[in-house]
Amino acid sequence: MAAEAGPTPAPALRRAVRGYLDHLAVERGLAANTLASYRRDLARYLDTLASSGVTDLASVAPGQVEAHLARLRVGDEERPPLAASSAARAVSAVRGLHRFALREGLTGADPSRAVRPPAPPRRLPRALPVDDVIRLLDAAAGPVSAAGPEAPLGLRDRALLEFLYGTGARISEAVGAAVDDLDTDTGAVLLRGKGGRNRLVPIGGYAVAALHAYLVRVRPGLAAAGRGTPAVFLNSRGGPLSRQGAWAILRGAARRAGLPDIGPQAVSPHTLRHSYATHLLDGGADVRVVQELLGHASVTTTQVYTLVTVERLREVYATAHPRALG
Repeated sequence: MAAEAGPTPAPALRRAVRGYLDHLAVERGLAANTLASYRRDLARYLDTLASSGVTDLASVAPGQVEAHLARLRVGDEERPPLAASSAARAVSAVRGLHRFALREGLTGADPSRAVRPPAPPRRLPRALPVDDVIRLLDAAAGPVSAAGPEAPLGLRDRALLEFLYGTGARISEAVGAAVDDLDTDTGAVLLRGKGGRNRLVPIGGYAVAALHAYLVRVRPGLAAAGRGTPAVFLNSRGGPLSRQGAWAILRGAARRAGLPDIGPQAVSPHTLRHSYATHLLDGGADVRVVQELLGHASVTTTQVYTLVTVERLREVYATAHPRALG
């Protein structure tokens, strides 16, 4: 049997929503898909108000707005719960409607002002286990062939991935690094970060060795094919390696290493940055030191990695402690 239809929203409510949607379309220029989503969200809101006997927006109380948005998260017999992102959009639609009504003189107060959208679930950065990183780095040189595993571009590719993991650099910082920014004698590099925030970071011994092999045996030949560039990492034509080129190198290495190279779990340059930070913290590094190494303006950004290490500790505890599963 079909569910019984609820009360029809009052004309004053429907007029207010039409006026708000017209405002969004004409004056704010919202896309058609966004408008359609807002229309559905507000139709559901009006149904809730009508079921409560509300006939105009001036009669809406803050508790009614909060109750409606809470129901969106738990669902009902007719509709499943909304995800945090969809519920946040519904909050935006309802709050926008009430602000519009206040500006237009339809109401004397905004009952939605104190309502905040639900916080989206915190996505923890994905870090590779150390063994997977080593497999990835070993696979960077490419398959053994007639040219051997140390073909010129293979040495470059290994140097690039060792650089990314050995410094925690962003992909833009890696492809933007200049030869003069490197000091392989002391094992350090100047990374030019976001917002002009430059930082000097150490480079591990494995990365230094890979960079030295590339700079001495490969880069001069690549540079001879180009017009001269200070970039550390060059493409086969002698120009600076692009972000897309670096992505392709990493994707090929991931495929050869048996790691995901496509899809949501695919290894990315940021995966190596996440792995760098997580492995430092796992090894006992202070979070503020890791903040400096990553070039984060705030330690709050870096602290997400401490959540990753806590998850790892829980896994170890669950599998190792005899009373963990009791």
